Amino acid sequence: MTKELTGKHVLAIFVVAFGIIIAVNITLAVNAVKTFPGLEVKNSYVASQQFDERKAAQEALGWDVAGTHEAGVLRLSIRNADGTPVEAASLYAVLGRATHVADDVEPAFTFDGSDYVASMELADGNWHLRMRAESVDGTPFNQRVIVNVVR
Repeated sequence: MTKELTGKHVLAIFVVAFGIIIAVNITLAVNAVKTFPGLEVKNSYVASQQFDERKAAQEALGWDVAGTHEAGVLRLSIRNADGTPVEAASLYAVLGRATHVADDVEPAFTFDGSDYVASMELADGNWHLRMRAESVDGTPFNQRVIVNVVR
């Protein structure tokens, strides 16, 4: 015995289907906001007023930065314009995923005469190394370096 499909049944199907879609979207939006790592700067207008000056000073250093991970060693290479290694006056870095802060870690870098190295095991995928360094003349240098880990 089959039942007749009425307008009430079709309405109920649409209401349930769109209800599920809306519930999933709300859940994803709430989780996205809850896991947002926070503000980069307190006042974006004030930060924008000095951006060009900081960018020009950083580019004048001529540093080329690259990050790699092999055999349990994270390596951060900083080279100046002629290709020689650079030892910064100070270096601070946070390594993590682009999508969340749960895996963020501060590598304990040491300068080995050529590169900054830190022993650490990383899972496969893209990692973001957000570094802040200062040159010996006091010029700040900020960069995000992508480290692709493949085993």
